[in-house]
Amino acid sequence: MTKNRRADVVRLLGEKSLSKLLDLADVYHCEALENTATDFAEKHDIQDGGFDNVSACKYDVPGVMSIAEDYQELIVKLIETHELSPVTALISVYTSRISDKIDDYNSSMYFENPQYLYESYIAGEPLRG
Repeated sequence: MTKNRRADVVRLLGEKSLSKLLDLADVYHCEALENTATDFAEKHDIQDGGFDNVSACKYDVPGVMSIAEDYQELIVKLIETHELSPVTALISVYTSRISDKIDDYNSSMYFENPQYLYESYIAGEPLRG
C-alpha cells in the first residue's frame, strides 16, 4: 500500500505495535485489510516509498492472501522449530533476505513449498538459482 519493503514497514511499526496487532488480530480480522493498513500507516507516519513490486511484475500478481500464506507458514515453522515468540519470528522473517526474494514476483520464490522457503531462510539465501 505504501510502496515500502516489508522490512521497512516492520521496522517503522516496531515490536510494540506488532505485538498489539497480533494480540488484537481477531478484532482487526473483522475490519477490511485496507482500513487496518491505513490506520497503522497513519498512526506510525509511514510515508510512501519507491518499492513497487506490483508494477515491476511481468506476470499475474499473486494475491495478497497467497503471499500472506507463504509468510505465515514460514513464521509458524520458526516459532515451532526455534521456540521464538510470534513477534520475534515475524520480524526475523520480514527483515530477512528471503523476504525480498518472496516479494520479487518475477521470480518463482513465492511459489516454492514451505520447506524450501524455511531451508532458504535458514541458509540466508535461496538454495537454488
